[in-house]
Amino acid sequence: MAIKFTDACVGCGACEPKCPFGAIEIKDGKAQNTAACTACGACVDICPVGAIERIEEKRTITINKDDYKGVWVYMEIADGKPRNVGFELLGQGRSLADTLKQELAAVIIGDGVSKFAKDAFAYGADKVYLVEGAEYKNYNTDGYTKACVELIENYKPSVMLIGATNDGRDMGPRISCRLHTGLTADCTGLAIDKETGFVAWTRPTFGGNIMATILCPDQRPQMGTVRPNVFKKPVPDYSRTGEIVKEASPVKPDDIRTKLVNIIEACIGSCNLEEADIIVSGGRGLGKPENLKLVENLAEAMGGMIGASRAIVDAGWIDALHQVGQTGKTVAPKIYVACGISGAIQHLAGMSSSDVIIAVNKDPEAPIFKIADYGVVGDVNEVLPLMTEEFKKIRAAK
Repeated sequence: MAIKFTDACVGCGACEPKCPFGAIEIKDGKAQNTAACTACGACVDICPVGAIERIEEKRTITINKDDYKGVWVYMEIADGKPRNVGFELLGQGRSLADTLKQELAAVIIGDGVSKFAKDAFAYGADKVYLVEGAEYKNYNTDGYTKACVELIENYKPSVMLIGATNDGRDMGPRISCRLHTGLTADCTGLAIDKETGFVAWTRPTFGGNIMATILCPDQRPQMGTVRPNVFKKPVPDYSRTGEIVKEASPVKPDDIRTKLVNIIEACIGSCNLEEADIIVSGGRGLGKPENLKLVENLAEAMGGMIGASRAIVDAGWIDALHQVGQTGKTVAPKIYVACGISGAIQHLAGMSSSDVIIAVNKDPEAPIFKIADYGVVGDVNEVLPLMTEEFKKIRAAK
């Protein structure tokens, strides 16, 4: 869809303040839309003279797919260090690149981030594309999107993997839209389709009840965002080296339409479940919201973080930032303690990759016991205080 301003425009300006994206400006006595226009149509009915039309664009884009080679992984930098999901995707990207017999490259954007190139090589990259500048100190949609788009247009990768983090979920769709290619969001599986040689992107759909496998046959690059902790990080080899390609920043100050004023830590440390080594999660089996304190006490005694099932998040017991599962966060800690969680398939999908799973539930037939390494059949309100005391003794002894 597109918005067209016809010659009937009288330049009255009625449409300009009504645009939710600030994409209309009056120039030479006529209204016109800018690149920020999303064709939402909010301006069409407002025009008093009917000078604005919403028209359907028929766009045919053809490319030579043979020009696109290589697998790229976007390595997200946050709080001055790479996120684990970048290393996880380098491991999976290595597998895809080897199957396709193509090179694997990492894309690193930020301020003073060249030092992370050695990590990219250690985790499997053959090449690193590096864009540095003060304008990338903190993530911003406009700057990062433009830098990635120009890299892709210049070097033409066949595949691009992005972590399904808050920033990745923001940037990925914008890149794919500008490049007129597809994007499969929140993937939990990656493979190469044997018949076509395309990437087979697997993701949950219909509330996690079925898994869909999606191909992108006509456009390039093939793009997808992948959930953190779905894949294990490979063992790094710091003897590996590769080529670093430094690109000048294409971003000008006017390109960035937002300004970072302040960062407010709404959940300091305790909500970064994707990076946690120990997670203690509570479910409906706790009985009432006050009993969530038992989970908090155990997490504190173990030096871990607090997770939650969707049931108690929906009930308002705890913030959604703590939710683990298909519609929450995918985690892979060293130890995961499920307290009063029955083990619905949607929850298991978010934590089944944990190294050690401990389940506490009074129902011996609960599905959680089928994947648990250790299980305690009992009332969580009785068992958790005992576990907490034992872990306090262990920590005190150390």
